[in-house]
Amino acid sequence: MKSCLICDDHALVREALAGTVRMGWPGATVDVAGDFPSAWAMAAATRYDLILCDLIMPGSGPLAGIDGVIRAAPDAKLLVVTGTEDDALLLDLLDRGVAGFAPKTASGSIIDAAMRLILAGGRYLPPRLAEIASARIDDGSVTAIRDDVARLAERLTDRQMQVLRLMAQGQSNKEIARALDLAPSTVKTHLSQLLVHLGAANRTDASIKARMLDLV
Repeated sequence: MKSCLICDDHALVREALAGTVRMGWPGATVDVAGDFPSAWAMAAATRYDLILCDLIMPGSGPLAGIDGVIRAAPDAKLLVVTGTEDDALLLDLLDRGVAGFAPKTASGSIIDAAMRLILAGGRYLPPRLAEIASARIDDGSVTAIRDDVARLAERLTDRQMQVLRLMAQGQSNKEIARALDLAPSTVKTHLSQLLVHLGAANRTDASIKARMLDLV
């Protein structure tokens, strides 16, 4: 049985994230914390598979707070769910080993896909942050994003590869659905997962990255 710790000082956000986790992992153990000291204590007491954590919570500053979570649960995958767009702060957290970042405005399906991605060994980064991190590869300060994406691309299913190739050819969702004898809603789900897997902002970005990786 999977286990997850959700850390956020807003009850509505905690409830929404907990609902997303339970939908993706029926029967999972889901605990919640509303401040950093509580998060540290709970993370140290229980072996969690995944921790979803906000950056701005009572009890500590963002960097010290996340450092405390990492020390308490070094084996857990950490997904930061935040509203901040402070690139310098996010890059500092990336250097600390955070597995991914998702905006608080993200839909439940995106959060679910991001969770599955990082649990599979990947990293989910907003496109803006991925580009900045890529620019730092030469000095050896951060893992090559392209390498991460390439490893994740190997996990794509045959059906996802079919959808990706047709999308890269410029076909619409309806055209892809007809070509593969799928429901349009199923195609939409595959495309959402592909965007997350490839760390792409949209269909065009996904097509470009797929070509860079020789997937299409």
